[in-house]
Amino acid sequence: MSIHIPLLLVIASLFTPYAQADFVGVVAKIKPSVVGIGIHTPTSRPQNILRGTGFVIGDGRYIVTNDHVLPTLLDESLLQKMAVFIGSGKNAKVREAEIVATSSLYDLAILKISGAALPAMTLANEDLYADGSYIAFTGFPIGGVLGLYPVTHRGMIASITPTVVPAASAGQINLKMLKRMRNPYLVYQLDATAYPGNSGSAMYDMKTGEVVGIINKVFVQATKEAVISNPSGITYAIPVKYLHQVLRENNIKL
Repeated sequence: MSIHIPLLLVIASLFTPYAQADFVGVVAKIKPSVVGIGIHTPTSRPQNILRGTGFVIGDGRYIVTNDHVLPTLLDESLLQKMAVFIGSGKNAKVREAEIVATSSLYDLAILKISGAALPAMTLANEDLYADGSYIAFTGFPIGGVLGLYPVTHRGMIASITPTVVPAASAGQINLKMLKRMRNPYLVYQLDATAYPGNSGSAMYDMKTGEVVGIINKVFVQATKEAVISNPSGITYAIPVKYLHQVLRENNIKL
C-alpha cells in the first residue's frame, strides 16, 4: 500500500481548497482569450453560425483553431464573412478574420483579426507532457446550441499515441488513413470528454495556464478510429509542438 501513497498525495494536492482557488484564477484569466469561430451573414437570420472554438496568441490579434473548423465556402451574394466571435452571451461581438496559415496535416489554422488586441494565451515549449499530466480546456462544446458561453472541462493526458494504428486488413484502409500513414505523428489521448464544438480549444496546464495542445474532436478521431463501427468517443489533442512548427514554417513571429 505504501507504494501508492505518494501518487495519492499528488492527486489529493490538486484538489485542495488552495489548488482549487488557483485553478479558478487560471480559468478566469483564460476565458477572455477564448473565441468562437464561424460565419457572419448580415442579411440572414440567424446572422451568426458558430462552427468551433479558437484562442488568442501572440500580439492579441492572432487566433488559433482547427483547420476543419473553417468554413469551406462563403456566399458572397449574402455578404457572408468568416468571423471570430469575442465576449460571451448577448454581449458577444463579431470581428472579421483573415486566414494567414493552415496545415491540413496537423489540422491547424491561424487567423488574424483587426481592431483592438485581445488577451493572449502563452504557448508552452515543444516538450511533450507526460501521461498523467493534469490539463483543462475551455470552449464551446455544442456550438450555437448552448450559446456563446465558454465551458471548462478538466482531465488528464491518458496516453500519447500515433495518429494512425495498423489496420487488420487492406480493406479497412481508407484514403484519410493512407495519407496519415505517410506522415504519422503523435497526439494526446485524454480522459476528459470534448464535443465537436470544442474543436480548436486550447488545452492548457491547470497550474500555469500555458497552452500544451489543441483539442481535436473530429479530425484525428475520424482517422484513428476509422476501423471502429461505433467510435469510442475518446478525445484527442494536437501537441503544441506542431503549432510551433506551423508558426515557424509561415514566418509568424509572436
